[in-house]
Amino acid sequence: MNWPFKFGFKRNQEDQESPKNGVMLVTYAEPKHVISEQYRTVRTNIEFASAALDKCQVVMFTSSTMSEGKSTVSANVAVTWAQAGKKVLLIDADLRRPTVHATFRKLNLDGVTTILTGKTKPSEVVEETFVDNLSIISSGPIPPNPSELLNSKRMGDLLNWARENFDIIVLDAPPVLAVSDVQVLVPRTDGVVIVSNLGKTLKGDLQRTVEVLKLAKAHILGSVERVRSRHGDRGYGYGYGYGYQSNV
Repeated sequence: MNWPFKFGFKRNQEDQESPKNGVMLVTYAEPKHVISEQYRTVRTNIEFASAALDKCQVVMFTSSTMSEGKSTVSANVAVTWAQAGKKVLLIDADLRRPTVHATFRKLNLDGVTTILTGKTKPSEVVEETFVDNLSIISSGPIPPNPSELLNSKRMGDLLNWARENFDIIVLDAPPVLAVSDVQVLVPRTDGVVIVSNLGKTLKGDLQRTVEVLKLAKAHILGSVERVRSRHGDRGYGYGYGYGYQSNV
């Protein structure tokens, strides 16, 4: 699979805890660290990969299955865009296993689901964060019908509102093979980044993920591959670190 870019990080041993505790924002905690620089490289590669598109304002991060690190990658790349002076909105579109509210220490009383059910407006639930230039919309209460809500006209209206008010919109989306949510979101996004986990993601699953996205006519910008570090953990967040492998 020859994508414009392919990038590697050490996999997070605490992914199972992310819905409860959120993910580690190393780009905010230590912006000068080598790992933060790697995330900035991912951001730059996305911009290069999208150069051929008419626009690339809404970028969706997804994976094949759960616990592959797409929430960690999407949140940290969103921070790097904000640090570069872009006005960024991170939307938690994973209505089944949300993490954004926990990462940014927010309540999850209102959000995407209350917007899509007509109870609130985007301007009423968007929240600023401790990161300059970065705002979020959390998932809101977990609904019984996520795919139907994400496929609704109100979801299109939400993203149209976001396009008018922000430079970059980052979608933390569900895994492709687990549910049909991503397929209904693809037509409303400009590009998709796939996060995989070396040693966990099955090659067949990754191939099926690409096939599903292509059938949905997604613009696949590239992949971020999380790899096992040879040097052990470095003590970030909940006691994990990152290793680095680049195949750009």
